[in-house]
Amino acid sequence: MSDNGFPVPANEDKRLQVLADYNIMDSLPEQAYDDFAKLASAICGTPIALITLLDDHRQWFKANVGLGVSETPRSQAFCAHAIMDPGEVMTVEDATADQRFAANPLVTGDPGIRFYAGAPLVAPTGEALGTICVIDREPRHLSDTQREALEILSREIIVQLELRRSIATLEQAVLDQERYVELLQEYQRDIEKVRVHLESQSVTDVLTGLKNRRSFDLTVEEEFMRAQSRRTTLSLLMIDVDRFKSFNDDFGHPAGDEVLRSVAHLLQSELRASDSLFRYGGEEFAVVLPETTCKGAFVLAERFRRAVQRAPWPKRAITISIGVAATGAESASPRDLLQSADQALYSAKQTGRNRVTMTPSGA
Repeated sequence: MSDNGFPVPANEDKRLQVLADYNIMDSLPEQAYDDFAKLASAICGTPIALITLLDDHRQWFKANVGLGVSETPRSQAFCAHAIMDPGEVMTVEDATADQRFAANPLVTGDPGIRFYAGAPLVAPTGEALGTICVIDREPRHLSDTQREALEILSREIIVQLELRRSIATLEQAVLDQERYVELLQEYQRDIEKVRVHLESQSVTDVLTGLKNRRSFDLTVEEEFMRAQSRRTTLSLLMIDVDRFKSFNDDFGHPAGDEVLRSVAHLLQSELRASDSLFRYGGEEFAVVLPETTCKGAFVLAERFRRAVQRAPWPKRAITISIGVAATGAESASPRDLLQSADQALYSAKQTGRNRVTMTPSGA
């Protein structure tokens, strides 16, 4: 803790030098950073969102949504605490119940902070320069998806800082105009990639990169209607990673996350061009198979099952169970189709796992 009453990282001198090298403090507003703050506010549903940078005595806001000041003393900054652990999003669900902040003027007075969550902005060399943070005047909880979104935004802000510094360096060195324009175009492409990536978060599973449950619901509805209008068959596979909870218990959640990513990759590699793979939730995946009979879907499901079983798993063998269903007289709606596939999956798990089971009507 410094004499001024705020915590100081062990690498403070290097941190301040890296911050100075970016030449960002007291710079004019820039649309890219303002957009990141607006996205953070929208994603987390908070009235206040900031991009903060901390020098030796103050917290300065590069972007500001919902707060009427441009800086605060570092001694009052929640972000001064957040940068102490560069690898974690710091969350304070109720500042009045946290001894670090209960007497803070920003809590007891205006703006009346209750909730805070900040993802450190970590330079490529490891120093935490500030945060992207969201603030509310009421206690609340940050969801896992919102936490992951803040982490994504923090990384992309560092990309922006790196690009900004690169462009400034190029300007100072008076490199040829063609190269300079090329880098500016690359900068714009990177901005567009960030925008597209953030928009895709609403339909994309962050862990596996697959389409998520929301996208699955939309796709099943659309393909079901198409199958009805064309009088073709739509099949559905529901896939569950066998004994996944015990794997997490034995090896930890990071290892479990790696299994889910690997299973997603294996399933993706076996898909046909017309098929769609989704992370349905937890350790469950779903595959939508347009214009495919139940027996045809069974053959594809066996291909998926074998691909996972034969993979070289480093900790212990991983297998999957699969339930297969197809549209028919008993499937009057997408919900009926999903229920049939779920029942088949339940049967596969009850009869020994590591197997494919069709609904009785598809057998």
